[in-house]
Amino acid sequence: MLLNVLNVQVAYGTITALHDISLDVQEGEILSIIGANGAGKSTLLRTITGLLRPRSGKIEYQGRNINRERPDRLVHLGIAMVPEGRRIFPDLTVRENLELGAYTIGQKHLRIELFSLALQTFPRLKERLKQPAGTLSGGEQQMLAVGRALMSNPRLLLLDEPSMGLSPIITHEIFFLIKKINTEKGISIILVEQNAHLALAHSHRTYVLETGRVVMEGPSSRVKSDPAVIEAYLGFQDG
Repeated sequence: MLLNVLNVQVAYGTITALHDISLDVQEGEILSIIGANGAGKSTLLRTITGLLRPRSGKIEYQGRNINRERPDRLVHLGIAMVPEGRRIFPDLTVRENLELGAYTIGQKHLRIELFSLALQTFPRLKERLKQPAGTLSGGEQQMLAVGRALMSNPRLLLLDEPSMGLSPIITHEIFFLIKKINTEKGISIILVEQNAHLALAHSHRTYVLETGRVVMEGPSSRVKSDPAVIEAYLGFQDG
């Protein structure tokens, strides 16, 4: 087991956002988390990456309690996140954005290898290395955000709404590349995605969140055939 979240509760002041959440991520798998807006999906990712502290419960990464680890330390340990909205640095070039992703990597040869990996995974970025990141299309910015995360050499990659604001064609391209990262590089992925069709189609297992609680979990092939999931998340979406 790579990551184990056990009975985690998170609150914003007096408002509880996550109620005793438990889930696990296995080595080499894509785990999707689906749910309506406000279900707690992004809060969960922010808690795993140290941006929020759990009020109770435990988060273990490779058997180590990481409840109190700083976000930068978690990057050192191999956890990277691509946040909702991409959060690239628009005034810096594509190359500079990528290089910032490797700030935790001390070995020059590894930084070179990771840079090569990012460009192999997203060859479109290679054509735009000197271009200000803010001038890229939405899809290219998403590729840059994921490429920047790959530069930290992660074992666990967290993706928060990677399809947001993208056309269906570009969305399918992004998801093809996400699958490629998982299968070819063996990087485990937690995928939070509003488009339940895509999340279920590209993941091994799925957790369904409602109002900060896990209400269903299992193999994605089984979850997507559940009548409640079909009614709530799949009935009116394009696949």
